[in-house]
Amino acid sequence: MEYKDIIADLKKKVYKPIYFLMGDEPYFIDRISDYIENNVLDESEREFNQSVLYGRDVNVQQVISEAKRYPMMSDKQVVIIKEAQNIRNIEELEAYVQQPLDSTILVLCYKYKTLDKRKTFPKTVAKAGVLFESKKLYDNKVPEWITGYLKEKKYNAAPKAIQLLAEYLGADLGKIANELDKLMINLPPGTEINPDHIQQNIGISKDYNTFELNDAVGKRDIVKANRIINYFGENSKEHPMVVTIGTLYTFFVKVLIYNLLQDKSRENAARALGVSPFFLQDYITAANNYPAGRVKQAIALLREYDLKSKGFDNAGTEEGELLKELIYRIMH
Repeated sequence: MEYKDIIADLKKKVYKPIYFLMGDEPYFIDRISDYIENNVLDESEREFNQSVLYGRDVNVQQVISEAKRYPMMSDKQVVIIKEAQNIRNIEELEAYVQQPLDSTILVLCYKYKTLDKRKTFPKTVAKAGVLFESKKLYDNKVPEWITGYLKEKKYNAAPKAIQLLAEYLGADLGKIANELDKLMINLPPGTEINPDHIQQNIGISKDYNTFELNDAVGKRDIVKANRIINYFGENSKEHPMVVTIGTLYTFFVKVLIYNLLQDKSRENAARALGVSPFFLQDYITAANNYPAGRVKQAIALLREYDLKSKGFDNAGTEEGELLKELIYRIMH
């Protein structure tokens, strides 16, 4: 089942006896577990009928013992096992999963790992309840996720604001949600969030960031690019060179993809680059300024300076100077 389907069923009070939540993205696991913890039982029922345990503190037999208890003065009991990846021989739960109690909702939060789906245990879990794999989002899916998260909270955001958040916060959904929640505390519902809001409330500069550097380099705006890299050089802790090189590399790879596309229609190009059509013009402009040959040279330079920033073939030149040199060579 998908995350949204699980939450939709829970909101309709359609409960399964087993929820095995696994995978590399803890955000969705936490959201499902938290919803069950806070909503299935009312406050008076939780004291006797809800247990939250940790995998490092229990073994399989203890989990089964908890799951086999009957509820007191309630139709259901909830047993949540956090950090279930720390339970040894967790597959031995299969004996219980084959015949789970209808009155128990057993939630296992198995983070950063997955079961081997070829084996019988996960198949048994899927048959009896919910086997959910929480996968990391690809970077190009993060803006869409931010848009959906804000819409759910009755907010929206300008495309540039969404891109700024995605570039700065990466694909850590928990971190993004936390920053968005703090932002929304200071803004009334219905607000269209813009880069000024982000700068004022989160502290991400709307003028000095990797998104704006990509824009300046793509347009061959030397003055703007120099202003940004000077700022980066003076604030290297907040703007490490390895991150700047990484975002420039991703940018130029997409410019190269656009250069090599035969079908450059707006819809096809946006899909091939994995970007919103709103930002497609940035890549078209960059492709006009950097034909395929020059893009390949830029990528080679990024690899060269990535090594230099890590100490290879570098006699002690500081990151700020290396970055200035790199940008100059790319743009000239």
